[in-house]
Amino acid sequence: MRARIRAGDPHAFAELFDEYARTVYNHAYRLTANWASAEDIVSATFTEAWRSRLRLEAEGGSVRPWLLGIATNLVRATSRSERRYKAAAAAAAAAAGLKGETAVTDHADDVAGRLDDRRRLAATVRALAGLRRTEREVLSLCLWQGLDYATAAQTLGIPVGTVRSRLSRARTKLKKLADTQLLAEFREPRPVKRQTRGNRTNAARSAQEGTR
Repeated sequence: MRARIRAGDPHAFAELFDEYARTVYNHAYRLTANWASAEDIVSATFTEAWRSRLRLEAEGGSVRPWLLGIATNLVRATSRSERRYKAAAAAAAAAAGLKGETAVTDHADDVAGRLDDRRRLAATVRALAGLRRTEREVLSLCLWQGLDYATAAQTLGIPVGTVRSRLSRARTKLKKLADTQLLAEFREPRPVKRQTRGNRTNAARSAQEGTR
């Protein structure tokens, strides 16, 4: 497969897309929290893979880390601001359970315990906006894509020790943020004591009429 990709075999790229398009999409969504942006990243990733095919090493295993690395760099390049990301994450949380829900449910158990309902999932998606970009990247690659530390480090161009520390910090931070949001959501307002006011004569008359 690597040899065919490097040679520019169009059939090899068609197979590559069929096998890894969903993987790239899920990764892009988790980094952008936007369905449309994730779709754009998928297209750009395979276009860039074609352009940079000669950079792919001739020897090696799965080409998935290579594609995820390209997608990660594209997300970095197209990300305009953290504020924009947070707005997109809020919109994605509101749409949880509708379009694209299947793209994010697979990471629930690994990130914040048993996310066995839609509310927990939405809280986690919103909490992702509270993480740094670098923390979201290691979460997506190591937890949701299943890359080992060494492969993730190579994909991101950072030391293995940095991957370990970022992942540990990101998992703890994400769970805390999600729990905080759920706590705020379930907190009930204090009951307000209200005194009924009205015409006592009419009230008494209504009571007497009800006994007739």
